[in-house]
Amino acid sequence: MSRTDDDTWDITEGVGATALSVARARATETGAECPLYLDPYAHFFVEAAVEAGWRSPFLDQDPVRAQAMAAYIASRTKFFDEFFTTAGANGLDQAVILAAGLDTRAWRLPWISGTTVYEIDQPKVLEFKERVLAEHRAKPAAGYVAVAVDLRHDWPTALRENGFDPSIPTAWSAEGLLPYLPAAAQDSLFEQIDQLSAPGSRLSVEAFGETFYSAEQLARRQERMAQARRDAAEAGGPELPDVTRLWYMEARTDVEKWLTERGWEVTATSAVDLMAHYKRPAPDDLEDPVPDTVLLDAHKL
Repeated sequence: MSRTDDDTWDITEGVGATALSVARARATETGAECPLYLDPYAHFFVEAAVEAGWRSPFLDQDPVRAQAMAAYIASRTKFFDEFFTTAGANGLDQAVILAAGLDTRAWRLPWISGTTVYEIDQPKVLEFKERVLAEHRAKPAAGYVAVAVDLRHDWPTALRENGFDPSIPTAWSAEGLLPYLPAAAQDSLFEQIDQLSAPGSRLSVEAFGETFYSAEQLARRQERMAQARRDAAEAGGPELPDVTRLWYMEARTDVEKWLTERGWEVTATSAVDLMAHYKRPAPDDLEDPVPDTVLLDAHKL
């Protein structure tokens, strides 16, 4: 599972499998008594993967920690949902979802008339999503364009070749993405977004703090993961992947500061505050209950 410069993946392996785990979390939230949002498509992806032999490796994890993470994913999803609906209410009718994975916002959000949603991700991931949704006759609620390209490559050219217009304001999102990029690729990503964003554009980012990338927190994660892997092996369950090996644990540019210095007006909300806002508070008595993240909503002036 270790990363290489030009690695690729299918939906059930490596980075692709993380999209399945998030889809499972969205399906669970949709079935909750008082869900923060409804995603009627998420369970289709999980069912298709299970039929192909996949089993979520995290089903038997510590229930308290799993519940905390599920609350974080639900809050994060709601945050990005509201970002796009607010952008639409302000007249933005061009959206780009970076590293879209199994995101279904192009199908389930109330987009304004004439909106085009571009999704960028690995070819096999987008192929799986489109195939499953087509099998269930799901129709996008906006113009939908899949852009199959690695974000470490020349994605701006691929985006423009698929009809993207950099002269009009755009709503961008980067959710569940940054640790999977090398630090240099993260810097390049935001430079390219800035260059492609006309005044009035908006950008929403799940930004990871210094603590997330620290050696101390990484050691704690790896210790917990090693214990979970041992427990799973003893129980005869599937082998647990070590997700920390999918991340590039490198010092990063402060995204909020970077955007502010380039003329973006930025509002930041910590993960803990976001979860409290949505009445899904993180447990007080759990070490590192959720990732050290800040959710950014930026407006290019």
